[in-house]
Amino acid sequence: MPTPHDHAPRAPLAERVEQLLTADGPLPIVAAGDPVLRRDTEPFDGQLEPALLTRFVEALRITMNAAPGVGLAAPQVGVELRIAVIEDPASVPEEVRLARGRVPQPFRVLVNPSYQPVGTARAAFFEGCLSVPGWQAVVARHAEVRLRAQDEHGRTLDELFTGWPARIVQHETDHLDGMLYLDRAELRSLSSNEAMAERWTQPTPRRAAEELGFRLP
Repeated sequence: MPTPHDHAPRAPLAERVEQLLTADGPLPIVAAGDPVLRRDTEPFDGQLEPALLTRFVEALRITMNAAPGVGLAAPQVGVELRIAVIEDPASVPEEVRLARGRVPQPFRVLVNPSYQPVGTARAAFFEGCLSVPGWQAVVARHAEVRLRAQDEHGRTLDELFTGWPARIVQHETDHLDGMLYLDRAELRSLSSNEAMAERWTQPTPRRAAEELGFRLP
């Protein structure tokens, strides 16, 4: 007889994805505190047949755009697969674009991604997460990374990313390793969205570092 602490067996992953896709519109986004965000993901190896994978990727795209966000990883909708999507129209003022290296990124599907830093330069900016709504914090990340992955059709991706696109790649790949941006953040910088709008709208976090008392790389 099961005890109250026993967990019922989980349905096969493909079955759970099918169930997730029965609803129309954006998928529910899992919030911090859910264990799925802290688990390692399964490398994708055909767990979803091609038609189901196509539907799942489209659901990720719709959910990301509706949030809105510039990236979304499968664990953020409760699916522990090593798949993420990114897209950034980079609709920001010119001074922000220049300071952050934020340039438009087309829609991409990243299957089994990994990244390695290129050089030693790091850049620190405020960053948020759809799974940690309402808050942002400064994160120092590699300024340039080399991404290796496949796309949804199994084609190899091997690309260099710099500036804000490199930040997106690192953020989403971290999700697939059970990490949240808060694990890498300067916690003295943690600010509500309201504080961000009132105080920290500058292109860089230099003023925030001075007033909140933290160091930038």
